[in-house]
Amino acid sequence: MSSATTGEDLEALFGEHGVVTSAKVIMDRETGNSKCFGFVEMEDETEGMNAINALNETEFQGRMIVVKKARPREEGDRNGGHRSFHRNGENRGERRFNQNY
Repeated sequence: MSSATTGEDLEALFGEHGVVTSAKVIMDRETGNSKCFGFVEMEDETEGMNAINALNETEFQGRMIVVKKARPREEGDRNGGHRSFHRNGENRGERRFNQNY
């Protein structure tokens, strides 16, 4: 996703497909810059899956996005088990959605 994308942008985008309970862009701790991915948590798993289907491989803010359900964090994985995805979408528990750019 674009480095200019905010959590509010993600909330608005995913909100077109259901109730968003949280939306967060992941920032680099050292530089404070966006890592160009984030997580969106949705209230309802069906709405989350609808958002994945509707938004995956679409253009958002000038960038092609890939939206996937996030994997649970694996032990010893510094990147929270999201290494193969990168970019956007979370829902706690089994309803995590990862938007990959």
